[in-house]
Amino acid sequence: MIFRRLFRRLAVLPLLASGVIAVEKTDVFQAGSEGYHTYRIPAVVRTNSGALLAFCEGRRNSNSDIGDIDLLVKRSKDGGRTWSAQQVIWSDGSNTCGNPCAVVDRTTGRVLLLATHNLERDHLDEIMTKKSPGTRTAWVLSSADEGETWSAPREITRSVKDPAWGWYATGPGIGIQVKQGPHTGRLVIPANHSYDDPAGGFRGKPYDSGAHVFYSDDGGESWQLGGSIRPKMNESQVVEIPDGRGTLVMNMRSLFRRGCRAEATSSDGGRTWSAPREVPALVEPFCQGSILAHETGDRGGVVLFSNPADSRPKERRNVTVRLSEDHARTWPRALVLHPGLSAYSCLVSIDRDTAGCLYENGKNDRYERLTFARFRLAEIRPLP
Repeated sequence: MIFRRLFRRLAVLPLLASGVIAVEKTDVFQAGSEGYHTYRIPAVVRTNSGALLAFCEGRRNSNSDIGDIDLLVKRSKDGGRTWSAQQVIWSDGSNTCGNPCAVVDRTTGRVLLLATHNLERDHLDEIMTKKSPGTRTAWVLSSADEGETWSAPREITRSVKDPAWGWYATGPGIGIQVKQGPHTGRLVIPANHSYDDPAGGFRGKPYDSGAHVFYSDDGGESWQLGGSIRPKMNESQVVEIPDGRGTLVMNMRSLFRRGCRAEATSSDGGRTWSAPREVPALVEPFCQGSILAHETGDRGGVVLFSNPADSRPKERRNVTVRLSEDHARTWPRALVLHPGLSAYSCLVSIDRDTAGCLYENGKNDRYERLTFARFRLAEIRPLP
């Protein structure tokens, strides 16, 4: 029985010549279990001690983005091979607590979870046009013991949301702490928002979408709104490229819907951003993606990217990890983690040679489960 359970936990894609497993997979959250209809929106970070924290939304009654949604976490102390029981870290009755975006302050070891909230009766289009009973608000939770216990959520909306905006969402995924340059130590959180566009910016609607960041220079005690990237930018993730100057790259879901991601750069810690530009190599069916600076100990490290790599608009499948060795300029290496139905993902560094990815996938539905895959960077092979 023990060996059967172990076999189900591990998926081998493929075996190395030495017989060492190249990719190990563990299902972390399973739809229809432990009181939730669906688990969505993965985020995962590594604490200072090496523990992994996997966050997600627990959607109580349906797969809807709005409604009774809680924020959950599971912990792993063996690099993602096994996981703890799930813990509810924020629930507010039938209201929505979602969009997890986690970051670790490496100086203090404190884990911060940025998130958003809205009332159950707030609907998407009404939030966008500012006609809903409530609105989307921004919050922060924190843990001083590597995810074992959590503070009550603290609202930070006034510091990080322009009152003229309607929709607001953190991440989803992870934030970063700047490691080099004049803004070393700054916590930077990627986010997105809607803004008024009477000319009809999004499918003829009176609003359009932009990405932005907010940041903290005091370990998350206070927050400031950074620069915005427009037009038609949406869910975003930010990375510090290993150039020694603290240059930030924002990687974004694009509402231009041209089958690929978009990006912008900042040289001032996120206060201002370049105009968005397309990244044709990062094909996408209009979905979320994850980007991560991974330290390897040589030449400053590499940059990893994951998403469902299919350029057809409705084809969320083929979740793939790509690797760049030139500061996210080119992406010549790739590893397919799941060729079937898949969607959102989040990358995490485990050690210099190994990374992990928590991603949505399934056989008949792309939101059947959240799976964690461990893989060695050596397995991200050159493209043919």
